[in-house]
Amino acid sequence: MRQEYQQLLETLDKILAGEPVEERFDESMDAAIADRVKRIMEMVSVRQEQAEAERDMVKSLISDIGHQIRTPLANITLYTGLLQEKLKEQPDANLADKIANNAETLSFHVKELLKASYAEQELICVKPEKMKVTDILRRACERVEGLVMDKGISMKISCGKETVLADAKWTEEALFNVLHNAVKYSEAGSEIAVETEGYESFVCIRVKDEGIGIPEEELGAVCGRFYRGSNVTKEKGLGIGLYLTREVARRQQGYLKITSKTGKGTTVALYLLREE
Repeated sequence: MRQEYQQLLETLDKILAGEPVEERFDESMDAAIADRVKRIMEMVSVRQEQAEAERDMVKSLISDIGHQIRTPLANITLYTGLLQEKLKEQPDANLADKIANNAETLSFHVKELLKASYAEQELICVKPEKMKVTDILRRACERVEGLVMDKGISMKISCGKETVLADAKWTEEALFNVLHNAVKYSEAGSEIAVETEGYESFVCIRVKDEGIGIPEEELGAVCGRFYRGSNVTKEKGLGIGLYLTREVARRQQGYLKITSKTGKGTTVALYLLREE
């Protein structure tokens, strides 16, 4: 009996490993069990392929819809701005303001939708190349310049001349998410310090704010997909930014480090591979 069980286990191991198994047409118990396990594995494989195909279709659909919405949404925002200028200080001016507010809200959700679709692992495809860390930092800072001015926050930038191995588009997006959070969760009149520091194998881009901070018990979870801190529920967001940033860093053999204290601000350090 021990011998028969051993043979059955070997057959099951082959089936689970996807290795070919010799067909047996006898009426023994181990042959019957092996046949049923094999059929179950085939059914699971078929359903898994179907699920993956459906998932890919949904991701593609979300991405396509998001991109198609962006152009008319940009036009709505542009024309609303022109309308606000034309109706300035007239009785109907508040109607243009309402259109502008709703367009801004819709724009935010479209961006979050696209970011959520990018967060799927298959859509983050990085191609690291040699580039100056100053170029990444400059482009990311330009994207938050308007937000910084609107909120009355000062930004202090200290950047070295290090060279890194990074994908230009995705690394810029990753750093933008960090900077956007720093502005979003900081009070007017506060300061955001951005600096780079070179190490033997990595270059660190460090973003330090004086914002609301992150509760200590939540630091290990803030990079989870769709995770939102207990003290930011009143702010708009889906909890995608830091997850996306961590994934981009990881796929480039880098990493993310976050330190924070509630009410004392947050420091996010993005480490990228150094290239001499």
